[in-house]
Amino acid sequence: ASRNEARSRFRSSSDMIHRLFVCISGVADQLQTNFASDLRNILRAVFDMNCSEPLMSFDTSPSKSDVILHPGTSTSQSETSINRRTASSVRRELRRRRRRLQEPPKWMPDDLSFHCMACKIPFTFVRRRHHCRNCGKIFCGRCSTNSVPLPHFGHIKPVRVCNRCFMFQVTPFTVQQT
Repeated sequence: ASRNEARSRFRSSSDMIHRLFVCISGVADQLQTNFASDLRNILRAVFDMNCSEPLMSFDTSPSKSDVILHPGTSTSQSETSINRRTASSVRRELRRRRRRLQEPPKWMPDDLSFHCMACKIPFTFVRRRHHCRNCGKIFCGRCSTNSVPLPHFGHIKPVRVCNRCFMFQVTPFTVQQT
């Protein structure tokens, strides 16, 4: 009965789905605002696992040079040794890839900015703070409407950047950094 009552509040299924999406987006924004570093770490871990190019492939079947069975040594011990070597080479490859990426800038804490750093308009309940993923500073929605990939920080898909960083990313030779 309560399910039908809840559904009756919306004109259609798409209206209900849209409202649900808006609510979920609001929760995601709050999580990003309140737990930015945790969210970045989680997203980086997921990115490393799913979005990066596949690691070099390893043949896990033992060759004659890999396996030397001594009297009294079981095959499972040899397999364990192979797995340890494979795991350590995978860890080395992951560390090498992480070193290639630059560390993204530290985000300015929300409580240090009451105004947009570009247009100086004050933040309100309606006018929200947005962090530029390139410089870490805080801007209003109008001053951070652009998205651009930042592969040097591990962002292959476009992410929110301020207008100044967008101009620098799109036309790096025409914008002077101060």
